[in-house]
Amino acid sequence: FFFLFVLLGILGEDALLPAPQNISILSTNMKHFLTWSPVIIQRETVRYSVEFQGEYEREYANESWIPICECSFITATLCNITEDISATVAYNLRVRADVGTRKSQWSTLKGFFNRITTSLTPPLMKVIADGYHLLVELEDMGPAFQFCVLYWKKGQESRMQQKVVKGVSSVVHLDTMEAGPDYCVKAQTYVEVINRSSDFSQTQCVRAQGGRSVWLVTALLSSAGFAVAALTLPFLTWKTSRIFQHSCCPVAVLPETLKISEPPTQLILFGREEAEQCDLVVNVMPSEEVLRLWIQ
Repeated sequence: FFFLFVLLGILGEDALLPAPQNISILSTNMKHFLTWSPVIIQRETVRYSVEFQGEYEREYANESWIPICECSFITATLCNITEDISATVAYNLRVRADVGTRKSQWSTLKGFFNRITTSLTPPLMKVIADGYHLLVELEDMGPAFQFCVLYWKKGQESRMQQKVVKGVSSVVHLDTMEAGPDYCVKAQTYVEVINRSSDFSQTQCVRAQGGRSVWLVTALLSSAGFAVAALTLPFLTWKTSRIFQHSCCPVAVLPETLKISEPPTQLILFGREEAEQCDLVVNVMPSEEVLRLWIQ
């Protein structure tokens, strides 16, 4: 009887392994998480497995269930099902608890889940006035999201302009502002695959207060550069011409041995014999003496 009692106790313990309860889905901005209440077993580690069933499995695959590999035998009570909910159709999900070789019954989500019901929130936004440029920085929410940005000059809401931003590169240029009035911006998210938009964000307004100072600094720097160029250009031109002159037409300096201290008074003629003995004779005389000899 003792062994029978132990056996019945083991079988009863197997049968009484509770299934997870309070299964629900948290879905915000196209990110979906399945959650459930933990199953408490004293001195045991409870693990959970999750499966899903889409429209195809119900209608064309004999109502089969597909395990979510990332959520098989996990200890957490939350499963990220975003990658598995890949179509805008009704999905069913279920969870089972495991303790060693013992398993609970499957606990199924009440009702179906369709990602079209996800909660969309306005994007985080920062409006920047860079000089006269109106810029906006938008939160990167993923490739499925687009942003509809509205901007206007304060007091002229009837002339509101719209810009659709399909990809966020960090900062987007909206408009060139005038000095003085405020410019206001608000934005909303849009998801094309579910054809839904979020509410608009809180309006943010900025003014081009720093534009004039930026222009003044730019003007001062330009004037200083022009003054430096005006002062240095003549010097550079003179220096360049001197270098060019000395490079192309260098001044020849005669050796001391070829310089004549006193001008010659008569032409020195060499005889034939002396001329033959010399390979080369250079006679230097003034130009006035050469002219007088030629006339004679």
